[in-house]
Amino acid sequence: MATNISYGKLLFIGVLFISGITFSTEASAQKIRISSGLEVLKESGFRILQGKRVGLITNPTGVDNHLRSTIDILHEAPGVTLVALYGPEHGVRGDVHAGDKIDSFTDPNTGVPVFSIYGATRKPTPEMLEGVDVLVYDIQDIGCRSYTYISTMYLAMQAAAENDIEFVVLDRPNPLGGLKVEGNLVEEGFISFVSQLKIPYLYGLTCGELAEMINGERMNRQPCKLTVVKMKKWRRKMNFEDTGLPWVPTSPHIPFAHSAYFYPVSGILGELGYMSIGVGYTLPFEMFAAEWINADEFAGALNAKRIPGISFRPMHLKPYYSVGQGKNLQGVQIYLTDFSKARLSDIQFHVMEAAAQLYPDHKVFDHAPENRFDMFDKVSGSDFIRLAFSKNHRFDDIKSYWTKDEEAFRKLSKKYYLYR
Repeated sequence: MATNISYGKLLFIGVLFISGITFSTEASAQKIRISSGLEVLKESGFRILQGKRVGLITNPTGVDNHLRSTIDILHEAPGVTLVALYGPEHGVRGDVHAGDKIDSFTDPNTGVPVFSIYGATRKPTPEMLEGVDVLVYDIQDIGCRSYTYISTMYLAMQAAAENDIEFVVLDRPNPLGGLKVEGNLVEEGFISFVSQLKIPYLYGLTCGELAEMINGERMNRQPCKLTVVKMKKWRRKMNFEDTGLPWVPTSPHIPFAHSAYFYPVSGILGELGYMSIGVGYTLPFEMFAAEWINADEFAGALNAKRIPGISFRPMHLKPYYSVGQGKNLQGVQIYLTDFSKARLSDIQFHVMEAAAQLYPDHKVFDHAPENRFDMFDKVSGSDFIRLAFSKNHRFDDIKSYWTKDEEAFRKLSKKYYLYR
């Protein structure tokens, strides 16, 4: 049964935490309602890993219900030999900034070698896989194509197939649930680590389901020997709060479960450095602001659009770092008033349109640094969004392209559903 805590309340609780005030007991006493793949593996006595040498791809989000690391659990599991760790973006321990390269080292807690797969290579090499019988993947994803953990999974599956190694996914919830599908497929020529797979921007699958699709649709030339350790009691209509699981920040700017809802709200526009999206302030991905915006005017124009499930609040701020650091900015904070109705990724395009209408001297592609266009296109999966939008600065000019692949993908992805 889904929790009755409203999103608005969750957002309020999050702000209280940032302000240093204790969480309410309503949030902290929440009952865990599902079992993650890791919990199911533990319940089985690690049966599928018995007698095997294990390489583990994980980060701080790989924890059990008691916040104990998958690293320590597998290291101590009877009959299991943990022989290697592999660090994705942000590192095995989560102490690396977005985009920074990672070096290999020895884990001080276990003495196990840690190989970087976000440095000189992003795919495990044969040397890194020497002496490994099975690769285990245990990372909490956030359900958005440009978030690089699924790219790591894809390349690791490729390496497993090429080196005749088993691949196991310990499944975890998609924090957005299993119903939201938004955005076009990635075009040829725009495949990159932030758009590694030809899937929509929001793809509505768990990592385990996506791994099954990668194999089933031959997204890798050679399918790997895949096992997905399914969750118990997860349902597609659940968002993360409904699961009752503890949230571990998936990266420095996704500190709370609700932060995952906002990443697709502003992440594409954020690649341009054109306005603040809250990175560098207390509301990462939850706002849009600039020196040239009038907060009340901007909020009024956006609320007049009556976007389903969305409200905008005028706000004033001074970012601590990143875009607008130390400057007095005005803009809007986004509120998700009905998560099920809200099209998350569309919001940034509405914002871009409103900014062009109210402040024609600040149209996004006339003023954003041109050296950021390439990353914008990669995250969008195409240059069509940028080129078509820049003609008239209207969302309607790109809407049909942005949505064109959604229904077909929904139909295809149902073949790989592991949960109702």
